[in-house]
Amino acid sequence: MTTPMERLRNKITKEVLWLYILRLLKERPMYAYELKERIKEAFEFEPATVSSYVVLYKLEKEGYVTAEWQESQTGKPSRKYYRLTPEGEKLLEEGIAFLQETLQKLKVE
Repeated sequence: MTTPMERLRNKITKEVLWLYILRLLKERPMYAYELKERIKEAFEFEPATVSSYVVLYKLEKEGYVTAEWQESQTGKPSRKYYRLTPEGEKLLEEGIAFLQETLQKLKVE
């Protein structure tokens, strides 16, 4: 049986994976596996690989990110790089504002 804190961590990580992805893409364009690794480094949780791809596909379909294939200069396979769009940046700001408002309401004063 999971504890309330385990359930909270699960919801705040996996359920809003899109927020973490948009935040990282604000720094620079990245490919999917790189994003997954950066999430682990920056936010200290590891999303399932399939989840990352599904979220990226939905973000691209909805216009929050764009993607383009780039050929490797070192002979490695081409990679699909994702880039934040202005709509994606706005969504990121709205998501952060919502979380800040929610945290403010929860704080005891």
